[in-house]
Amino acid sequence: MYDSDKRKLLSLLCHGAIFLSTLGLSIGVPIAVLLVSDDPVVKENATEAINFHFNVWLYTTIIGVVTFLTLGLAGFVLIPIGYLLHWGLTILAILEILKDPNQPYRYPFIFRLF
Repeated sequence: MYDSDKRKLLSLLCHGAIFLSTLGLSIGVPIAVLLVSDDPVVKENATEAINFHFNVWLYTTIIGVVTFLTLGLAGFVLIPIGYLLHWGLTILAILEILKDPNQPYRYPFIFRLF
């Protein structure tokens, strides 16, 4: 069997890396975990976190361009709402993993590329 504490820690690292998304390097954490772990639940959580990163970047780009074109610079007041949304979903993922580390978390409303 797999170590439950290790599973929980690695899964939390994968999902929690989104808090570093403004650095642009945060996707490296779940990619590294995906490559080094042999635990199927951890691999699923890493894959889901990678997909979530891509979705956050995609939606940020689309909403940022549309907001700038329609509202101009005043539209960037909406940026904190985006942070609250993706941080809120990340906190929900972390809470779900803490509740049941043996179940991979699936983000709602995202495109899964992997």
